[in-house]
Amino acid sequence: MELRQLGAGGPRVSVLGLGCMGMSGMYGASDRAQCIATIHGALDAGIDLLDTGDFYGMGHNELLIHEALRERPRDEVSISVKFGALRDPAGGWGDTTPGPRRSRTSSPIR
Repeated sequence: MELRQLGAGGPRVSVLGLGCMGMSGMYGASDRAQCIATIHGALDAGIDLLDTGDFYGMGHNELLIHEALRERPRDEVSISVKFGALRDPAGGWGDTTPGPRRSRTSSPIR
């Protein structure tokens, strides 16, 4: 898999990444085992960049990625996390003003 460096001093990541939004109900129901298998398949194929957002499934996506990476060396994967958008329990979009964005930057994926 071809790699590219992000920015002047950022990590080198695969030119292809795996977008994980569809794994957490953003397009409808998803199968947890199939989603984890998809992440594993991507990693096995050399894709080392996973893309998520803290608003995908109201945190479900981050937990799913955490579970998928549990048995993998964490330093072999880069995770891109979009933040600042909020979802309400009905799936609508909430407050996207700067206040929520500031609070989101204090709780990254670990």
